[in-house]
Amino acid sequence: MSGRIVFVAAQTKEAAEARVALVARYGEVPLDDADVIVALGGDGFMLRTLHRHRARALPVYGMKLGTVGFLMNQLSLDDLEARIAQAQPTILRPLQMEAVTEAGNSTSSLAFNEVSLLRQTKQAAHVRVLLNGVAKIEELVCDGVLVSTTAGSTAYNLSAHGPILPLGSHLLALTPISPFRPRRWRGAILPAITEVKFEILDPYKRPVSATADSHEVRDVIEVSIRESHEQTVTLLFDPEHNLEERILNEQFEL
Repeated sequence: MSGRIVFVAAQTKEAAEARVALVARYGEVPLDDADVIVALGGDGFMLRTLHRHRARALPVYGMKLGTVGFLMNQLSLDDLEARIAQAQPTILRPLQMEAVTEAGNSTSSLAFNEVSLLRQTKQAAHVRVLLNGVAKIEELVCDGVLVSTTAGSTAYNLSAHGPILPLGSHLLALTPISPFRPRRWRGAILPAITEVKFEILDPYKRPVSATADSHEVRDVIEVSIRESHEQTVTLLFDPEHNLEERILNEQFEL
């Protein structure tokens, strides 16, 4: 893949300087005329880029200029057009979150990494966990719980001791955050077609927020999560350092 490029950069000095150098070398076109977006920053900036420009359905090639760059390629000013032409596409399907609040409002959000529920106060959250409409855990007592995509399985999910999921496995990770009861439950690996629903027990005494990537909804009473059937995004990776290989290697990091 190659073509007309538009550059977007995180709000850091390093990213801004790299953008100036790359535009001077390769030129750029307006976003409406572009064939590919080159994102300069870290994983957080990549997620914001995917959310901001997903309606345009343009592939995104990232270059690392942040503290974390799992979704990025290595930074180089050389041979960018050739790298993009030789890049391997990885198609990601985000999660669709539907959250209902105490006030009765409904909010819909997409998450490319994960949807996470967290307690809002010192009180532990009490959550009922349902899969495809069937209650699997009547009362999960925890600091929170999350559902992760394969691409997001090495992010917050991994920090919460969840499993790393290979790309293309059509799986989701359901991972508790600091669970207290049930004592032995450490999460589950689910088929991607599973609809996960969380019902908040005693939400007034034990309020809970839900976050889809960076979009937070507070005081939720019910959250439904499923893989989106309508939305996809395409990331481009250098052949020698593609995302599937990174996920595989991450499982052997000690």
